[in-house]
Amino acid sequence: MKSLPKKQQVKTAEKAAEMPLGAVNYIMIALGALVIAGSYGIMFLEKEVDGFFALFVTPISLVAAYGWIIFAILHRPAQRNNS
Repeated sequence: MKSLPKKQQVKTAEKAAEMPLGAVNYIMIALGALVIAGSYGIMFLEKEVDGFFALFVTPISLVAAYGWIIFAILHRPAQRNNS
């Protein structure tokens, strides 16, 4: 069995070392997690099942935050060509 030339071995090692998500993705995920924690915290502080926040504000913010996290995971920034 023939091995790959050294240059090809280095290129495959560089490709394997790349992170699947960038720093921007992790910041977006953290912001979404903070909104989720804050929403549950507001519901806990309100202590009413039929309260304004529990019925109107928190469900919208939770759905938006979960959607934001899904977007943050799937988002790929545009590649810049440095020529």
